[in-house]
Amino acid sequence: MLKNKVMAGQGAGLVLVGMLVLGATGAQAQGLGNSPYSRIGLGDFNANTGGVRQMGMGGVGIAAPNGVNVNELNPAMLYYTGRTTFEAGFNGQYKTVKNATASNRSGSGTLGYLALSVPLSTRWGAAVGLKPLTAVDYESNILQDVPGTPLSTQVLKQYKGTGGISEAYLGQGFRIAKGLTLGFTASYLFGVIDETTGTTVIIDNNSTSLQRAVERQHVRYSDFGFRAGAHYRQKLGKTLNMNLGGVYSFGYNLNGQQTNTQEREDATTGALVIPATTVSDTRGSSYVPALVQAGVSFDNDKNWSINADVSQQQWSKFHNFNSNGPALNNTLRFGLGGELTPDPSSVDHYFQRVTYRAGLTLAQMPYQPGGKMLYDRAVSWGFAFPLPTATALDATTISLAFTYGLRGNTDVLSATQGTSNVQESYIRGQLGITLNNRWFIKRRLQ
Repeated sequence: MLKNKVMAGQGAGLVLVGMLVLGATGAQAQGLGNSPYSRIGLGDFNANTGGVRQMGMGGVGIAAPNGVNVNELNPAMLYYTGRTTFEAGFNGQYKTVKNATASNRSGSGTLGYLALSVPLSTRWGAAVGLKPLTAVDYESNILQDVPGTPLSTQVLKQYKGTGGISEAYLGQGFRIAKGLTLGFTASYLFGVIDETTGTTVIIDNNSTSLQRAVERQHVRYSDFGFRAGAHYRQKLGKTLNMNLGGVYSFGYNLNGQQTNTQEREDATTGALVIPATTVSDTRGSSYVPALVQAGVSFDNDKNWSINADVSQQQWSKFHNFNSNGPALNNTLRFGLGGELTPDPSSVDHYFQRVTYRAGLTLAQMPYQPGGKMLYDRAVSWGFAFPLPTATALDATTISLAFTYGLRGNTDVLSATQGTSNVQESYIRGQLGITLNNRWFIKRRLQ
């Protein structure tokens, strides 16, 4: 009747600490793939790590100016937009989720982001775009024995969540003085998160048709967020430049409308037995804490750069809409990456004009089951392929970025209760298409 269940042994059953339950089937929402960690808070959080260029360098770029791609993670660097630039990213992911006793595989693909930047003057650049802020995507089953019952009785709990929050933004960057630029981004945040809990009581030798009690929670969010950035560029030698950058994403209350309903359905066919009734319909908010990011970069203003970023977010200040769920912890993230174009002006050798990127990332996760910190460790690499049709007025670049990483671990927390952590091993890919074009050219009459 029910496939791919994560079953408990005889006794207390398999219950993952912090409600991190192993996936039953691969959900397909927001391009995340089945992720038990997205059940906590507002889902997996996108910590302002940029687009396809930054992904290929380990998510770094706070202080790395670039005239080809849209560097919107630090609005101060929109000043370096030389031509009107449109960029789109498409995501794909394949992952394995496992604990100490079972595993599950899932894959997904989706549109990643859209961005358009325009140089408005010699001292002013702007950008608009759309990107994900959080993603909720999990599906899991837990089968537990019920002790003390006269017949063999089990309870099947089925959990599912989909949705997420998106960010539509307008950013602007200004040159204030030689080498110094400042920027500001205003964002409209919106999205829907749907979570479902189904409960089925299974009794041996009972021919009665099984029914499932279903509780649904629907939350619609909308609000505004703001981000400020700064960038300073200093020449250290004839061919060496140093860049310093910083970004502060202000904390905010994300307002929402939460509706809770209950219904009863046939466990086999899914047909409604008792229609849905509304239990509550309330307004509230979730507080998202401030994010602080800083970076340093070195380049020769020609064909290479090396970059290092660090970020910190005080997740201990987070509170959810209904104040439920485990307490979160402050996090740090470190990234190191670089890029190299062997010879950007090469005519005879195309692959000398290709840009090669690589990076490393180590990030703390805001969960501490058993009091121990969990980490997300990843290695990234990428390429940027300029199309040979480029001219002084327009150019097209096809970029690829890949990340292989591990989140969490499978440490056993309680051998007697059968509890363990969850580990996700993933391979992510992103295809980026960047179109550069020179607008607002003054025509001359011959």
